[in-house]
Amino acid sequence: MPVGTRGAVRTLASSDLEDLGVEIMLANTYHLMLRPGADLIERRGGIHGFASWGGHVLTDSGGYQVFSLNPDVDDDGVTFRSTYDGTIHRLTPEDAVRIQERVGADIQMALDVCTALPAPHPVLAADVERTLGWAARARAAHRRTDQAIFGIVQGGTDPALRAESARRTVALGFDGYGIGGLSVGEPRAEMLPALEAALGELPDDRPRYLMGVGDPVALVEGVARGVDQFDCVLPTRLGRHGTVLTSTGRVQLRRADNAEDGGPLDPACACAVCRRWSRSYLRHLLMVDEPVAGRMVTIHNLAFIGALMARIRVAIVDGTLDALRAEVAATWEPAAAANPG
Repeated sequence: MPVGTRGAVRTLASSDLEDLGVEIMLANTYHLMLRPGADLIERRGGIHGFASWGGHVLTDSGGYQVFSLNPDVDDDGVTFRSTYDGTIHRLTPEDAVRIQERVGADIQMALDVCTALPAPHPVLAADVERTLGWAARARAAHRRTDQAIFGIVQGGTDPALRAESARRTVALGFDGYGIGGLSVGEPRAEMLPALEAALGELPDDRPRYLMGVGDPVALVEGVARGVDQFDCVLPTRLGRHGTVLTSTGRVQLRRADNAEDGGPLDPACACAVCRRWSRSYLRHLLMVDEPVAGRMVTIHNLAFIGALMARIRVAIVDGTLDALRAEVAATWEPAAAANPG
């Protein structure tokens, strides 16, 4: 899911997402509740009408953003200052549900406690308990039958806590399950066992969503373990700064060797940008701070990730997923692929 934090993927319009074949995007409850506010969005037909977006929308609860602000936390909820104007706001699990219902997303996420890693076991355990308490309240508060609600599994990199959190969240009966608090700086060798522990307790007949993860290796490895949904700012953030995702790895478009390159960003890519413009031209736009450069690389990067997900789907059907995993690892983490032990 491309990340449209404030109701739009940065530098792109809804029509761009349609052209890319995107079916669902993510929007952020924290930012939308502050500006322009859930009231206005509801009056304008919800997020779909407001953004003129006919696809699906998932709104996260805003918990990650709130906890990045060092809020005052208690069992009832969180108190925090707006990053926009410094005003004080209160958010409870019930508030997060009501705001997301008014915004009108197709899928909303329960408010959770996002633990900064590394953290000692007692802190992780306490945050799991609080997240479970908030999840039960969110589930009870949810009223819209046309909107799914997902619970979120926490527990840091502790496999036992992850399994317990998943098992008890499932018992609350959500429509799907997010796995939060991973890929926040911990080594992949610590992330994957925690992910596997959570997935082992989540039902096969409900969506399983690994939150905030979007690099190519994590995508293919997550799918191999049973993940269904991902979101990440990586493709768009890199694109705005001139880093290109290609079939041979990352390309830094600012490098001097691209100045005379008349070929596309990626010869293996069939996106609209690669079909028309050269690396040389796009580098020029980037070097003179022409805003369209970031937009065009963003379009390409989203097309690259979309094509990778399509290849993963085909590989599952064809029984060649392990071969694709090896190919992606060799391209994006060659040292690890060469030394798998």
